[in-house]
Amino acid sequence: MNTGVKITAFTAALAATFAAAYGVGAATGPVTSDPEPAAHAKHNRPASPDHSAGGHSGPADATPAGLQISQAGYTLDLRTSRLTAGDKNELRFAIRDQEGRQVTTYRREHGKELHLILASRDLVTYRHLHPTRAADGTWSTPVTLPAAGSYRVFADFTPATEDATNLTLGADLAASGTYKAPALPEPAATITVDDYTVTLDGDLRPGKATELTLTVNRDGRPVTDLQPYLGAYGHLVALRSGDLAYLHVHPNGEPGDGTTKPGPSISFTATAPSAGTYRLFLDFQHKGTVRTAAFTVQAETAGAPEPEDGEEHSNHRH
Repeated sequence: MNTGVKITAFTAALAATFAAAYGVGAATGPVTSDPEPAAHAKHNRPASPDHSAGGHSGPADATPAGLQISQAGYTLDLRTSRLTAGDKNELRFAIRDQEGRQVTTYRREHGKELHLILASRDLVTYRHLHPTRAADGTWSTPVTLPAAGSYRVFADFTPATEDATNLTLGADLAASGTYKAPALPEPAATITVDDYTVTLDGDLRPGKATELTLTVNRDGRPVTDLQPYLGAYGHLVALRSGDLAYLHVHPNGEPGDGTTKPGPSISFTATAPSAGTYRLFLDFQHKGTVRTAAFTVQAETAGAPEPEDGEEHSNHRH
């Protein structure tokens, strides 16, 4: 019997500095501004630090990704800091270099110059957006948030400079409107999205790389014809409860490599920066539609107590 994923109630208290009201809504697929690539683009540059370790900067900076608005000489300039819940809004921002200039050249990662993740502080609402860049370096994208509250915006990008590494910068966004207390999702090892079920198997460990396998079924049958999305059969983002530290996890294998199958299972390798509660968001594409399955997991240190006799195993529903 495998260890399974440690599924826990999503009750971690948020940091006092982020005590704003939380926004709530169902997870949805991304908004895209250009065609998706048929295969995962190769990285013709020196390897950057492992995204799954929680940060994209070098060893000198161990801060998990997404917690800083400025890093390595670059700053996320969020032009839209507040919008109205329920309305269609335009989110605008720019990336500035150490001279204050708006960055206009980027290296493409997974077929895009920049990936924009937007999540509510309660980690219920999640958007994976692909904004459009104007010639002057200003990015924009339409967005509609389901509820009032506090949100976090993450810009994941690599500047087109010789020694650049991948960065994820974060900034806060407020959605005004009538506040309603969030309804937290029930923890489960299997999530249903439309008529698809996605099952998560594997342990998330702090400071240790582990394999996470997500298996997609539809109407009780394995899905074996997943379509590439962002150059892979699945795209996984992990956010730590409380401070929303960002983990951008890459899949093991890619379409066209001769070994990776288009489902039903998608494998990832991930390392949590610390023990704690995380939300995992899997984007997958089938029949031309991108869907998102969200899971709550607990990253525990090695040697954590095993369940007592009679307790339900962690890879079963609780």
